[in-house]
Amino acid sequence: MRVLYVQSGSGGSFYCQNCLRDMALAAALRARGHEVTLMPLYLPATALTPAPQDAPVFYGAVTLYLRHRYAWLRRLPRAWFAPLDSWPVLRVAARLAGSTSARGLEELTLSMLRGLEGGQAEELRLVTGWLEGLPEHARPEAVVLSNALLAGLAGALGRAARAPVVCWLQDEHVWIDAMRPELRAAVLRALADDAPAVDRFVAVSASYAGRMAREIGLDPARVSVVFPGLDPDAYRGADMARRPATVGFLSRLSAAEGFDRFVEAYLLLRRDPRFADVRLAATGGPSPDRGFLRRQVRRLRAAGAWRDCALSPDRFVGDRAGFLSELTLLTVPGSEHEAFGYYAIEAMAAGVPVVLPAAGAFPEIAAAAGCGVRAPDAEPATLARVWAELLGDPERLRRESRLGRAAACGVFSQAVSAASWEAVLQEVVAAGRERQGADRAAR
Repeated sequence: MRVLYVQSGSGGSFYCQNCLRDMALAAALRARGHEVTLMPLYLPATALTPAPQDAPVFYGAVTLYLRHRYAWLRRLPRAWFAPLDSWPVLRVAARLAGSTSARGLEELTLSMLRGLEGGQAEELRLVTGWLEGLPEHARPEAVVLSNALLAGLAGALGRAARAPVVCWLQDEHVWIDAMRPELRAAVLRALADDAPAVDRFVAVSASYAGRMAREIGLDPARVSVVFPGLDPDAYRGADMARRPATVGFLSRLSAAEGFDRFVEAYLLLRRDPRFADVRLAATGGPSPDRGFLRRQVRRLRAAGAWRDCALSPDRFVGDRAGFLSELTLLTVPGSEHEAFGYYAIEAMAAGVPVVLPAAGAFPEIAAAAGCGVRAPDAEPATLARVWAELLGDPERLRRESRLGRAAACGVFSQAVSAASWEAVLQEVVAAGRERQGADRAAR
């Protein structure tokens, strides 16, 4: 099957679950014999993403922002902005990027969701023109959108490709919930308006499928659930017998991901004489709040714990496997609305036990994995208590390690995720062909 995968890149300046999921799925589908064309929008997906070979660069972040911010620039020929869409320029922009907040970009978000009625209609016509110019043997049989904030493209892309459109649901709420209430409501209305142009939505968890179905009025029958997957062979096992123990954090080092609560839990844990030498390790990119990380460092210094801490914001880029192999357990307090938690399955792949708050998709992940220590909530005192119980039970640590690795090789593997996605795509494509046949017969 030929698949066009439209991916909104974050630039790689922080740990992006969606980007990791997209790259893993594309690789797994290719391994299963499918032709997958990645079309990156905005920025490269990660700092290591090579320049696209099979599709032009569309919706380059620099051009997109400038033409939205300064209306007079839209009167200039689009070709004048081509140098800003070059991969080297976008790599530089990626290093300067780092926002996951919609503050200040609400109108641009709405404009994108309006598709051919929005301010980026010219760019969308470039994409559809490229699609329509493809020979029949190269035209995609399915179009995949990496998140619902791209749903404004669905109708035009589906018509141009004459193919069904399938759309992931993951973490749209992080962007939408940061908006002012009136703009948040407008975005949800726009998503509801765009939804009919999407043939199938695929959510990363049942809990998130339910939330998004309620938010934008989706029929639950139009939403499939497929867990993201990974390649377990890309990770090396952690040593549960290593001392001193290390508690780890793998996500953006920000308040939104609960890093301040993680630090507080660590300091509480060290008050117990049994765990006075426990180490802390964290990576995942810096917070958008430039002073946030400095404040956490000051807290650790003031408590006399800094010498036992390894804060390496950028290590996640090229050495996540090495980072995970050094941990004894992993926790990301995160949001109560967490859609999935890719860091949890990465830890499982490395045989690192995970402590998961009983919120969002975490109970669902733990149930599917058959492991994962569930904390009643994500408060620092609760986390410190659960960590102490786990660290004080070596046999339980080893059991969690074994079960986590088994889950990463099974239910959360790339192969299982890709097989589930393949089934969704085949069903949607078959339904599309049946509709086309009925339309031809009616004419």
